[in-house]
Amino acid sequence: MIRANETRTCSFRLRHTVIEGFALQEGMEKKAATEVFSQWALIGKDEGMERGHAASVNAMLELALPKVKSEFSAIDLGCGNGWVTRLLTELGAAHSEGVDGSIEMIKKAKAKDPAHKYSHGSLPEWNPGRRFDLVHTMEFLYYLDNPVEMISVIHDEWLEDEGVLIAGVDHYLEHADSLTWPEHVGVHMTTMSIEEWKNAVESAGFTNVEIHQVAAKEGFPGTLVMLGRASHQ
Repeated sequence: MIRANETRTCSFRLRHTVIEGFALQEGMEKKAATEVFSQWALIGKDEGMERGHAASVNAMLELALPKVKSEFSAIDLGCGNGWVTRLLTELGAAHSEGVDGSIEMIKKAKAKDPAHKYSHGSLPEWNPGRRFDLVHTMEFLYYLDNPVEMISVIHDEWLEDEGVLIAGVDHYLEHADSLTWPEHVGVHMTTMSIEEWKNAVESAGFTNVEIHQVAAKEGFPGTLVMLGRASHQ
């Protein structure tokens, strides 16, 4: 087991988990997030991510599910090992699938769960080839160079009319501890304020936009959650 370094020079705190060995050394280029997540999948860190994000995801789904129709369709964007995809089926989804940019995460999802569809794709270029009543994404959007574009793509191409987006991020401007994550983990992260995230969802065309901070605790201001309803009229 990797232990936390008290000096934190070789570690960073990602909410509930301290991860060592991914600090960006001076002069080194940043890695692609998908490469880092594939490394984590190979050494079993996806299980820790599932445990660490469970409280936030449960709170997010409590907000979103009352707003979708019964027997809804759903996709988890940035699905990792597929745990939210499986959870959505348990919670009533008639169809649930997942997509991730990390090939090792998708391999693990398929090995754990042959019953659901899991796709490996580069985002935002990848397209699911259908629309959904619910798009869920947790801890994905800020790894993109342009998360605002991805939010617009979700609205215009992924969601049914009146479909719901529920998106959660732990890296945002008002979460001060998260601002060192890009340096320590060695990957690109787009830093946006709460207001900028809200504006991104609204400018994409979503209506009834809600902003929440869920699963807050001492030292953590909560996962920033954006919820909105697609309008194709």
